[in-house]
Amino acid sequence: MPFSKLGLSAPILKAIEEQGYTKPTAIQAKAIPIICNGKDIIAAAETGTGKTASFVLPILQHLQDAPEVRAKRIRALILTPTRELAIQVEANVQLYAKHLNLNSLAMYGGVDDEPQKAALIAGVDILVATPGRLLDMYTQRAIHFDEVEILVLDEADRMLDMGFIADINKIVERLPEERQNLLFSATISQQVRFLAKTILEDASEITIKSKKDKPKINQWLIPVDKDQKSALLSQLMQENEWPQALIFIETKRGAAKLVSQLEKRGIKAEAFHSGRSQAIREQLLADFKAGKLQYLISTAVAARGLDIDNMDLVLNYDLPDQADDYVHRIGRTGRAGASGEAISFVSRDDFRSLCYIEKRIGIMIPRKNVKGFEPRAEIPKSDLNWKPKSPQAKGRR
Repeated sequence: MPFSKLGLSAPILKAIEEQGYTKPTAIQAKAIPIICNGKDIIAAAETGTGKTASFVLPILQHLQDAPEVRAKRIRALILTPTRELAIQVEANVQLYAKHLNLNSLAMYGGVDDEPQKAALIAGVDILVATPGRLLDMYTQRAIHFDEVEILVLDEADRMLDMGFIADINKIVERLPEERQNLLFSATISQQVRFLAKTILEDASEITIKSKKDKPKINQWLIPVDKDQKSALLSQLMQENEWPQALIFIETKRGAAKLVSQLEKRGIKAEAFHSGRSQAIREQLLADFKAGKLQYLISTAVAARGLDIDNMDLVLNYDLPDQADDYVHRIGRTGRAGASGEAISFVSRDDFRSLCYIEKRIGIMIPRKNVKGFEPRAEIPKSDLNWKPKSPQAKGRR
């Protein structure tokens, strides 16, 4: 089915064509007609399935002929959990709205709020915001919600994980009752479903499983002791000469330390985490996307939402505690039908997390030892039926 069959206007179709897209993804084909018909929706789609366009395009369709927005008012509100995702989503809005007379704004913390206030004074058709900064602006009377027609919660599960539920409820309470609600989430947990019940009305539910993409990510583990990981990474970088790699690590301190260790071995890398200024993070991301930066070492702040084209390799320097985080991390590669590689360092202390991850994805990830880095502490064999010992059993003698 081509985009032209989805009821989108000629200016929007032209913008889509200019981006090189000819056929909608599964989530786009299902969600766009429902949203264009004014229905509420709850959609589960993993990262990399094209979900951003699935709500941006029908929002543009709805607003394209609307009268000029009034001062300090907005018509569509898209809430995101992170600044990076807000910037990315708003960039998509600009791309698809280039032939329309609509404006948009990304609003987030960590930067001076005066330019954002100035933009709001003229009125904004589509606002993409993080919850904290949005409430701050509302408290300062820099924005009014009385003309909001559409609310989007993007990465709803992530917002709940990050503790935004109270902020979301405060925002929703202040919105007009008559509005369209769109909730998108990588997974629909009990918490997400409860949130949906409090916000959505007679919603259509869509679940997209990207089974086609999973086999195209070549996943493998390298067993290694924790104190040998930086040396192993350096060797792999020098031997493989990867064009680019996105490397995930658990802490800001760990990221800074790893960058320093690599630099001593003649390898240039940059740390990407919440401790760096917003301007630096935006520049690093732009350089990485442009291919000017070879290695980006990131904490969990970048694990979701970042749409980086042609990402061939993701490396988990630290294995995440949560299985869903692993899925989202490796989702940076193998996108849009391309193949990718996901390498994870694993030590004896990671065995519990590894079992949860393998159970979540339904496969045992192959292991490859690297000569000279075989771990001193043996890692048990994987078992998809593994269960943690009960506290009672653990205490027996």
